[in-house]
Amino acid sequence: MNCVDDKLKEELLELSRYIYDNPELGYEEYKASAAHAALLEKHGFQVQRGYLGIETGFRAEYVKGEGATVAYLSEYDALPQVGHGCGHNIMGTLSTGAAIHLKEHMGDSHGRIVVIGTPAEETDGAKVKYSKDGAFDDVDVALISHPFCANVKSGISFALKALRFEFFGRAAHAAAAPEKGINALDACISTFVNIGLLRQQIVPTARIHGIIKDGGTAANTIPEYACAEFYVRATSKSYLENLAERVCACARSGAEASGAELKITEFETGNDNLLTNRALQECLCRNLAKVGITDIEEAGEANGSTDVGNVSHVCPTIHPSWNIMAPGEVYSTHTVEFREATLRQPAKDALMVNVCAMAMAGKEILDDPELLAEIKREFAEAVAND
Repeated sequence: MNCVDDKLKEELLELSRYIYDNPELGYEEYKASAAHAALLEKHGFQVQRGYLGIETGFRAEYVKGEGATVAYLSEYDALPQVGHGCGHNIMGTLSTGAAIHLKEHMGDSHGRIVVIGTPAEETDGAKVKYSKDGAFDDVDVALISHPFCANVKSGISFALKALRFEFFGRAAHAAAAPEKGINALDACISTFVNIGLLRQQIVPTARIHGIIKDGGTAANTIPEYACAEFYVRATSKSYLENLAERVCACARSGAEASGAELKITEFETGNDNLLTNRALQECLCRNLAKVGITDIEEAGEANGSTDVGNVSHVCPTIHPSWNIMAPGEVYSTHTVEFREATLRQPAKDALMVNVCAMAMAGKEILDDPELLAEIKREFAEAVAND
């Protein structure tokens, strides 16, 4: 497969810069979504806008005969104040560019190329809804790659539940008639104590962290309302479900001890853990090597959560990272410095090389039924053992 031609290169750089110049928060990415869709249509893809009821989502398809379905996932939401400090302007462009490049170089290959525009990765994560609503049920493999300060293989992420505990008591004067009150804050504090003790008996890879959102209004008034919010994380979906129930039990016991009523809700959309498909990752690594990228690091321990995890429980998925920095540069994501790095020449050069490698990996999957069968076998085993 040839390198990206000058015309497509120009179009992709224009797309990335346009999205950079017009940062939009999750579910408000009207300009970004329209720009991706327009470029894909220009290159012969059939596009469904407002995909599955999400206004700023889309699904683009190109079909040539019968064969496997390779999906590239495109993110394009920005951060408050920082703009594209996570690099989604160039990240989404990579997926759209890879799909177009694969389509233009299919040759004798057959199958279906899909681009799914997935809004709001930084907040509620449209991939969660899409995973539930069947967007990936007909997808054989899904690929997405995140800009970073190094080339890193796809690894694992935390499954996440976002739990809100609201405690309802009865107000009273804390000095004149404390016996008439039911202290909602006591219930909340007891919950924190209980969870602190629970941490002694959980696996080292799990996480529980939270804050008190509301603890009362005046020191001389027994609080009638208190609210706490917690993230509960684990590296397996099944362990998370068990741990979240134990955390809820901590809140229930705190409420019972204080006499308060308890309401439990989820204040944000949760994520499943990422089940990286190693066979699919090695396919990408082979093709990265063909375009000169061999300095690829192994993934470390889980350090966050992502809605890509939900996709990985429906179809084989990878979510590696690619280096957009000049030698010696290291900038953290979600910063102005990282945002600015997406505009510089090293990022532009890396974009084109990775577009080619991602497209070549897609073509290998279309052309090699045995490879796809191996990917699917690994996927089935991972889901069964999670």
